[in-house]
Amino acid sequence: MASPTTTGAHSAGTSVPHDAHGSGGFPPFQGDTFLSQILWLVIAFGLLYWLLSKVALPRIAGILEVRGQKIARDLEEAQRLKAESEAAGAAYEKSLADARGNAQAIAAETHAKVAAEAETTRKALEADLTAKLQKAEAQITAAKTQAMTNVRGIAIETAPSIVLQLTGKAPAAEDVEKAVDAALKS
Repeated sequence: MASPTTTGAHSAGTSVPHDAHGSGGFPPFQGDTFLSQILWLVIAFGLLYWLLSKVALPRIAGILEVRGQKIARDLEEAQRLKAESEAAGAAYEKSLADARGNAQAIAAETHAKVAAEAETTRKALEADLTAKLQKAEAQITAAKTQAMTNVRGIAIETAPSIVLQLTGKAPAAEDVEKAVDAALKS
């Protein structure tokens, strides 16, 4: 028979050192509660699956789709901007080449104009110098001719005096003129 203190303690609702079912251990591994725990696990998993498939996953899929579309738009925009920048670069290079060509053409044209002007100026200066040279030569020839005429006259006048002083005898005027003309010819 049981002792009154043990029975009273049991009936009073105080805790007993061993569990009420008579076996100790981890409750999920107890055979008598296993089916109810499996049932609640299936219900909780089903509820979680339904909640994820109807609420969370569509939101995540929508976010991923929006991001994918934004990335695709950004890539298209980047490609468009790249094409525009390449076109602008090509246009810049073409305009730079055209400008260089124009500058070279202008430089060549200016060079040709300057060369033509220089040639015209040179020819005018040469013609002017040639005319001045011919005029100077004519003046020199005239001066030489006049000087030679004067020299002949001076020689004819001074030769008799020199011969008189050297020899003591004056020569005939006709002989002096012949000698001076012979000396001038040589």
